[in-house]
Amino acid sequence: MRSTAAQAVAAIPMMQVGPVRLCGPEVEAEVLVPLATFETPLWPSVERGARVTARAGGIRAVVFDERMSRSVLVTAPDAPGALQLVTFVQAQRGELAAVAAGTSRFAQLQDIHFEVVGHLVYIRFEFSTGDAAGHNMATRAAEALLNWILKQRPECAYGSISGNYCCDKKAAAVNGILGRGKYVVAEAHIPERLVARYLHTTPAKIVELTWRKNWVGTSLAGGLRSANAHFANMLLAFYLATGQDAANIVEGSQGFTLAEARPDGLYFSVTLPNLIVGTVGSGKGLPFVEQNLRGLGCLEQREPGANARRLALICAATVLCGELSLLAAQTNPGELMAAHLKLERGK
Repeated sequence: MRSTAAQAVAAIPMMQVGPVRLCGPEVEAEVLVPLATFETPLWPSVERGARVTARAGGIRAVVFDERMSRSVLVTAPDAPGALQLVTFVQAQRGELAAVAAGTSRFAQLQDIHFEVVGHLVYIRFEFSTGDAAGHNMATRAAEALLNWILKQRPECAYGSISGNYCCDKKAAAVNGILGRGKYVVAEAHIPERLVARYLHTTPAKIVELTWRKNWVGTSLAGGLRSANAHFANMLLAFYLATGQDAANIVEGSQGFTLAEARPDGLYFSVTLPNLIVGTVGSGKGLPFVEQNLRGLGCLEQREPGANARRLALICAATVLCGELSLLAAQTNPGELMAAHLKLERGK
């Protein structure tokens, strides 16, 4: 059996774009954002979005919620036993919080949710995890909680440490409803003259396309809690450059773009309910990752969780820049393909 240790490095082109300007309330900064991608037109596209939003005063971004989840599966003897188990767990919140806290300095039990199918009980634990994205921290805490529950309820049995009600790296409604990762909204107000100068279009055209493409088109396609043009492009490039678990773009790209015409310009926002990022943990010890995180100001001495929130806010602002630029391009016939031919094929 071959060693699982890393034997080689997969080199992915990376470039810093921007600066992306954030104008509060938690982060006020101008940062060059590292993006690693094979889709080279992404760099100038995000940079164009960064340029116009910076000249418009910047991007406001806020974190509404943050948590990491892990669901365990417990098998009860029958349906009445499942009800007894749920009632028992609900009554033991304080004890369960103490068990979770004993597994890590940063793991704090925030909430518990249940789903029952027959005698199968799915228990979704949600934790705060400091500056870590929290996959391993949540799993370790959930395992300790599962073991404690089974010890107290010997009539029940182990089903799985993960019952898919988490819901990790899969498109699902539950994450947007209950929360997984950071729930982030980024917004910008762009005067009409800047839309015309830098995006070569009008607020009305962007608003119309956002509605017809992102909302109606996605609905026709059967999209799940999602209405955006290409969040996944910016997320993957940002995740690879900053040492994140890239598979989390599955739930991370389930987000919404909102565009409104205002009397003096364009209101544009992106909402990412399932943004999973961290500044410590797996992948963060690589030299290029550490350099990138430091350049973004995300390795400073701050209260636990503050660096990860800063990273999430910068990520959301980057998504806004790329989303705005692409939608603007798609209001103009031929612009998108011409850009790809020029930037990817040199034609």
